[in-house]
Amino acid sequence: MGKILNFLFCILISNLILSSAQDCSSYSFTNNAIYATCVSLPVQNSHLHWNYRPTNGTVDVAYRHTGVSTSQWVAWALNVDGRGMVGAQALVALPNSNGSVQAYTSSVTGYGTALQQSPLSFDVPAIRAERVNGDVVIYATLVLPSGRTSFNQVWQMGPVSNGAPSAHALGSENRNSVGTVDFVTGLAGDGGGVGGSLLHRRNTHGVLNAVSWGVLMPMGAMVARYLKVFKVAHPAWFYIHVACQATAYGVGVAGWGTGLKLGSDSEGIKYTTHRNIGITLFVLGTLQVFALLLRLKPDHKYRIYWNIYHAGVGYAVISLGITNVFKGLDILDPEKKWKHAYIGVLISLAAIAAILEAFTWFIVFNRKKEEKQQGPAGNGAYASNGYGHGHSQAA
Repeated sequence: MGKILNFLFCILISNLILSSAQDCSSYSFTNNAIYATCVSLPVQNSHLHWNYRPTNGTVDVAYRHTGVSTSQWVAWALNVDGRGMVGAQALVALPNSNGSVQAYTSSVTGYGTALQQSPLSFDVPAIRAERVNGDVVIYATLVLPSGRTSFNQVWQMGPVSNGAPSAHALGSENRNSVGTVDFVTGLAGDGGGVGGSLLHRRNTHGVLNAVSWGVLMPMGAMVARYLKVFKVAHPAWFYIHVACQATAYGVGVAGWGTGLKLGSDSEGIKYTTHRNIGITLFVLGTLQVFALLLRLKPDHKYRIYWNIYHAGVGYAVISLGITNVFKGLDILDPEKKWKHAYIGVLISLAAIAAILEAFTWFIVFNRKKEEKQQGPAGNGAYASNGYGHGHSQAA
């Protein structure tokens, strides 16, 4: 049985290798052109073929984007002096109403670009495009600037509206369509210093905020609500609660800081709702820190107002935190298992809370019954530790 599985596995690997080769190096162009180097780009079903001529510093490229409809534009670009979209020197393929494809150059100067036709910062002596069986291929000759051979690259696909390119989507594949290419070595990175670090910061931002606002904050509130009903947990529950919420706040501030940095590095890309909720969470979380500093004694006559303030802000932070985690997951668009994992954590916390809530009320009712039987003297002993009327306070 093991030999059969190994045999099938070898067949599968062989098919994958052959499929990859057919997609890239073995692809047959309609003009019978042969390119010495070819790389399959990591996202958006795109491939880059080229011949580099060191004698005159030019490169013949063929950018191939598969599965493109007749109402979509495609583009591939080099960014000579920067990273990402702004500053990209693009080769654009735009479909015409008669089914043909028009090729032209466009220098991208901002995020609001409509890919208008314009010259590039380097010469492009020849450019054309064609559609073949659902693939769009852009052919061009580039005069590489300043004798350089290694560049940042960007590629995209988007819809056409009224005969002109419209803004592309902001899904994970679109955001990750950045990388590097070296026309001499034939190496093409999947992001590295261009998109890789940005993606890493996005993931770091997401993890920090999911752990802080989305997990630790609810856990800290559960500690305050359910542990303090047990006599043996006094005063340990308070210090556990403070430690949990302080950690959550510290990690949350770090996540908030990475979000601000991401926003400044992604000019033109706005997630208004996610950003506004994040700012609100930071403000409310900071108010909770002040709540700890302004905490009144349990027998203070204004303690009831502090309880309302602390509980109201706490529940608001938990609700907004969980909401914003889901907003962030929609933006990052990771594999579904990560969203399912977070949902599983929330369901587990909710189940534990439901069990503890029922058990807590059972203890509270029994304790009140004992207090009635013992009279005023016994009641005072409980009240001093906050078991009775103080139970309803939330963290």
